[in-house]
Amino acid sequence: MRLRDSDNAVTLASPSIEELQLRGISRTVAEIHWLLLILVLVYLTFGDYSQDVEPAISAGSFFYAAFVMSFRYAFFFTQESRAKIAIETWAMLAFITWTLAFSGGLSSPLLSSYLLPIITSALTLGRVVTLFEVAVVAACQVWLGGSAAPGSLFSLAFAGATAAQMAPVILVAYIVTLFSSDIQFGLNRARLLAETDDLTGVLNTRGFAIAATRAIGQSIRYKRPATLLMIDSDDLKAVNDAHGHDTGNRLLRQVAQISKSELRLTDVFARYGGDEFIVLLPETPPKGALIVAERIRAMMENSPLDAGGQRVTCTLSIGVATFPDDGQSLDSLVARADRAMYHAKSSGKNKVVQYSELHSEPA
Repeated sequence: MRLRDSDNAVTLASPSIEELQLRGISRTVAEIHWLLLILVLVYLTFGDYSQDVEPAISAGSFFYAAFVMSFRYAFFFTQESRAKIAIETWAMLAFITWTLAFSGGLSSPLLSSYLLPIITSALTLGRVVTLFEVAVVAACQVWLGGSAAPGSLFSLAFAGATAAQMAPVILVAYIVTLFSSDIQFGLNRARLLAETDDLTGVLNTRGFAIAATRAIGQSIRYKRPATLLMIDSDDLKAVNDAHGHDTGNRLLRQVAQISKSELRLTDVFARYGGDEFIVLLPETPPKGALIVAERIRAMMENSPLDAGGQRVTCTLSIGVATFPDDGQSLDSLVARADRAMYHAKSSGKNKVVQYSELHSEPA
């Protein structure tokens, strides 16, 4: 389905911002996997280590590469999610710990590799998961330093040495988590601006497309009714011509405010463009939708607009189409609610018309 957004069209099938973020993060995680393997390969090629540990490190690298290939590129694991990324960070931790165990433990030049899963987690999985992974890294480092006498594990010197070793990991986790929060705030703000109509503060057609597609999908899946209202101001052009565009803008804001006052939090309300608004009422049969539409129409008629000291009565024409009776998709519901709305305007305005009242046609 495509909805108007000024001169542009918005495709409902386009991926959401969340999906695009996950795809981008997933590509970065894939590169981190291969960079980690390359780092270990470089160590095996040029590092100073005992030859008897090479089979163990090579075997670990082989199984880690097999995990990445199967988990990331096999057909049944292609769906991106934060849970998948979390599993990948745990695999990184396991592979790094295995490699360090055979390459010198805490004295290994690969010790700083622990920063890779920590950074990945801090950027994508949030503070709680990252804090837990930092604790796991600390436990792994204590295990890798297991040559210390058991009694010294609780000594002040051992605690200080462990804290010094963990300080870079903790600092990186903290800073990256802060950056991630700031980035997420900026993305959420940009998403809000991209999906909100500047004039009225309600959703624009892009925001409606995203929310309504999800809502109508639930109705289709569970065979529940849903109704779509197309609302048009009968008087915007006359108000603009007689009182100026500022008054016309106030009229649009009033339509939005009155409509919102009669809707539930679960209803999807948006400015459709120009003087038209659109509403999706989930879990709402025709009778209930007609009651809501009539309340909106009556309240608008009984709320004159103050136009430079004059009281101007403004009215609405509303078209109604219901799933599944009037259409089997969001596309068809929009088209038929639009047709019912234009019939309301052409037959005298200031009325609510249901599509099924016009004539019957295949959904």
